[in-house]
Amino acid sequence: MSHARKLSAGGVLVTLGIIFGDIGTSPLYTLQTILKEGGRADEFMVLGAISCVFWTLTLQTTFKYIFITLQADNRGEGGIFSLFALVKRYGKWLAIPAIIGAGTLLADGIITPPISVTSAIEGLGLVPALSHVIIPGSTIILVIVIIIIILLFFFQQFGTNVVGAAFGPIMLVWFLMLGGLGAAQIAQYPAIFKAFNPVYAYDLLVEHPNGFWLLGAVFLCTTGAEALYSDLGHCGRKNIQVSWIFVKTTLLLNYLGQGAWVLRQANPDIVHNVNPFFAIVPHGFIIPAVIVATMATIIASQALISGSFTLISEAVSMNFWPRITVKYPSNIRGQIYIPSINWLLCIGCILVSLYFKTSEAMTAAYGFSITIAMLMTTILMYYFMRYKMHWPVWLVTIILCMFLSVEFSFFVANAVKIMKRLFFVGFEVGLIFTMYIWFRARKINNRFLSFVDLADQLPVLTALSADTTVSKFSTHLIYLTKANNSKQIEQKIIYSILSRKPKRADVYWFLHIERTDEPFTMEYSVEELKEDKVIRVEFRLGFRIQPRINVLFRKVVQEMVANKQLDITSRYPSLKQYHMAADFQFVLMEKFLSYENEFSAKEGFILNSYFAIKRLAQSDAKAFGLDTSETKVEKIPLVVSPVSYFNLKKIAPSGHA
Repeated sequence: MSHARKLSAGGVLVTLGIIFGDIGTSPLYTLQTILKEGGRADEFMVLGAISCVFWTLTLQTTFKYIFITLQADNRGEGGIFSLFALVKRYGKWLAIPAIIGAGTLLADGIITPPISVTSAIEGLGLVPALSHVIIPGSTIILVIVIIIIILLFFFQQFGTNVVGAAFGPIMLVWFLMLGGLGAAQIAQYPAIFKAFNPVYAYDLLVEHPNGFWLLGAVFLCTTGAEALYSDLGHCGRKNIQVSWIFVKTTLLLNYLGQGAWVLRQANPDIVHNVNPFFAIVPHGFIIPAVIVATMATIIASQALISGSFTLISEAVSMNFWPRITVKYPSNIRGQIYIPSINWLLCIGCILVSLYFKTSEAMTAAYGFSITIAMLMTTILMYYFMRYKMHWPVWLVTIILCMFLSVEFSFFVANAVKIMKRLFFVGFEVGLIFTMYIWFRARKINNRFLSFVDLADQLPVLTALSADTTVSKFSTHLIYLTKANNSKQIEQKIIYSILSRKPKRADVYWFLHIERTDEPFTMEYSVEELKEDKVIRVEFRLGFRIQPRINVLFRKVVQEMVANKQLDITSRYPSLKQYHMAADFQFVLMEKFLSYENEFSAKEGFILNSYFAIKRLAQSDAKAFGLDTSETKVEKIPLVVSPVSYFNLKKIAPSGHA
């Protein structure tokens, strides 16, 4: 995939399927929720609600995300970690909003699929033959929703490249259906266009008894905007911006059409029992409409799940998350599958469905997490606009104040939902806690890395290699090093080679991985520090590339052999005469928290939590793609704050004067 997908009809079609699923399914429940929370469905309420929706989509989605945030293009990739990678040099504390934003965005993954699928299936209740069976909260709806969710997560392991080809056309049908249904109602009540006047939104928020708090329901119309930025790399900025014109038009037509239908009803209370979205669907078209809506919600859920995988993969690469198993179900770049996250989200979605039962109950708890994620993106965007785009301070300040005012208002309005969403709090806190602990512990860990001059160690390594009185450990001995400078090496690696049962080898390899701020970099360089004795390989990998060291190192060795820079024939005389390949041995050094520590309560809590989480995480050998038969793991103690004072007094042995 190119760093910036060029604008094309095909690109726009793919964009409809990948990018706009979440925000595109919001008409299923947004207006219904606003009117129910407003308690009435008169002209004041309907025009005010649609005006709020229009200006939210204009300010929040169009201006912030489509126009500004998509400029934060990290070699074609988007998302909060891509944005963090662009601005992290401007403040160490910026890791905190990145962690909070990522954690809350992931938490959204367990409510978006249930709320979307449930709201679509509930539409079957309008079919006369099914109205007595399809009742919101009924067992039959729960069973259908849970089956769809389980199938959705089950098929993740096979990749989405096959079904992905159908996403665009299905979503095109969906958006055309939205616009067509809305336009048919507008034709019967064109006065609904008055809702574009911001005065109606202002009057609703100021004069309605619960005016300000209705923002919690209004916010539902833009919940997919953050995911839109996360999926930037799949389609390219131009395709997203152009297709948004079509998407926004159809969304607004549908919202206006729903409002027109409500205002034409003789009994305004009817909206308490009927979803305006399905009410504007012709009766004979209900079942096809529900089928298309269900497919659209599945696509919306698919995009969010794929985004969660990408987010966690980036978090692992940037040391915000423990190493976990990552699989590649297809050869398409960026398409990954993370089993643990997949089934965690699946279980979460099923529990949400069983706990809330109806889409109405879910919308009452929806939106809080995304407002926080949006606020965190705004904070990071300030630094991007200021230092990367070089916009003047006054302009950046005005934009920042506007977005913070809007988003903080949404946050406060959604904060009242906290009691209705205690179900999610543990999940969100757990995600953010894990990221923070992992990030902070790695920082503490790295503080105590000590390096030595490698040039000083070359003579002793050469001497050890030639000492036949020491049994040979391996022909080629390989260590992973964190030393950014090729002239340095960790003291613990030298200790492992020389002092922990000396490890004699013919060739010592030191491999270093440099994570780049670009997503898909794959480069390497080789430096022979001592000819045919000590070799350093530098891998430069993008933050979206998994460090499968075994495969990468084998590729390096093959190229060196092909270029006659390396001979990998066995050095053992008995095997050399038969041209047998030499043996390679990796040594990984795994730390454990030593008992010989006296640290502050804060550092103690962070490090103890870190090692507790690490026990549940993937081993370094598996994370780096190293075959266990070729890998030896050495345990070494981590001493952060050694006990420095002992009141130990020497006394004479008993029986002596």
